[in-house]
Amino acid sequence: MTLIKSISGIRGTIGGKPGDNLTPIDAVKFAASYGVWLKDYSKKDKLKVVIGRDARLSGEMMQNLVVSTLVGLGIDVVDLDLSTTPTVEIAVPMENADGGIILTASHNPKQWNALKLLNEKGEFLDAAQGAKILEIAEKEDFDFSDVDDLGVINKNDSYIDIHIDEVLNLSLVDAEVVKKAKFKVVVDGVNSTGGIAIPKLLKEFGVEVVELYCKPTGHFPHNPEPLKEHLKDICDLVIKEKADFGIVVDPDVDRLAFISNDGEMFGEEYTLVACADYVLGKTKGNTVSNLSSSRALRDITQKHGGIYEAAAVGEVNVVTKMKANNAIIGGEGNGGIIYPESHYGRDSLVGTALFLMLMAEKGGTVAELRASYPSYFMSKKKIQLTPGLDVDGILKSMAEKYANEELSTIDGVKIDFAENWVHLRKSNTEPIIRIYTEAKSQTEADGLADRIIGEIKSIVGL
Repeated sequence: MTLIKSISGIRGTIGGKPGDNLTPIDAVKFAASYGVWLKDYSKKDKLKVVIGRDARLSGEMMQNLVVSTLVGLGIDVVDLDLSTTPTVEIAVPMENADGGIILTASHNPKQWNALKLLNEKGEFLDAAQGAKILEIAEKEDFDFSDVDDLGVINKNDSYIDIHIDEVLNLSLVDAEVVKKAKFKVVVDGVNSTGGIAIPKLLKEFGVEVVELYCKPTGHFPHNPEPLKEHLKDICDLVIKEKADFGIVVDPDVDRLAFISNDGEMFGEEYTLVACADYVLGKTKGNTVSNLSSSRALRDITQKHGGIYEAAAVGEVNVVTKMKANNAIIGGEGNGGIIYPESHYGRDSLVGTALFLMLMAEKGGTVAELRASYPSYFMSKKKIQLTPGLDVDGILKSMAEKYANEELSTIDGVKIDFAENWVHLRKSNTEPIIRIYTEAKSQTEADGLADRIIGEIKSIVGL
């Protein structure tokens, strides 16, 4: 069981002892720390915070704890209840709120939950802001309000519909164009809030929807990370239903993956590639993804005359570089689409709409579309960390070993070889070292990852 405190929030497994796991005491402490920080940051007498959650089993408990803590600090709360991460992000500025909290552990299994913290723009906090909240939590420096100054709770369950309307109104989205294509799509909502939002959105485009695991019960029917090994059911159902494609989202709906019409994975990495292909084909501009993302986005961007740049892993890092480079679309290779015309956050509803537009205008099948893109294959592996393991020392040793190659050390160690690359980094959300590789074949990508894992084990004496 684990509790991970980082600049991006607090994440952990439910139950156990305070400080070791995400218990009610930890939830209250970190909600209070955020509230205290927000009061100082905003310099306002009266604050408003938007709260939303995914459907995981601990969500309602966490929601009650966090909402009540903020109210106890004298902060008003707009409670969206069941929602999505991007829906909360757009709700914050629409409500003229001072911040937001999303209660979700994203792709982690059901025993996990987390507090993901937003600023007044509905964007994730930067490193300095996150560090300040951790400092407040360490000191437990809280001053709660008197009874006459308690905050109030306003419930609003309409924001998924508002979010869908916002997507439909984007300049490059035209529902009438998609309706003419008469798509049939299978949706795996992993029994969370994507099962509410994605089918609703698709129906606005006139899509025939086949729902799979779309009841928001919180009982995840498979590992919720949208990877091939977890998605046999939807791959089989796409073929059985003769669907045009399938859509899979994670529990908080900021990661988007497609299943091609032949029941094969379109590839999470290619979600961003396809959406960027559509946007760049309409509007000239630049793109950004993180260091662990496919070279295919670089290739597509250059094909359309734009400039591609890579950022450190983490949504806030990608957003910062997108703003600096005036990128018109960007995101992360795990299926996260960031489209600034909508907002600076990963958004599967926006990604779905852009993909529908691309398919409606291009015609043909999803498998044919995938075959038209540069062909790269990725391997995503991990090494479990043990107490006392010197991760920084391991990464330094690997950088020294490959000093003659093209190296980046802005986020772990990325080694760019002529035909492939490997990225090694300590996860911010799990006690692991991630090993991502990319090559021209799956065998080569897997082989490179296994070789690097062997080298790391040799360094630590395993």
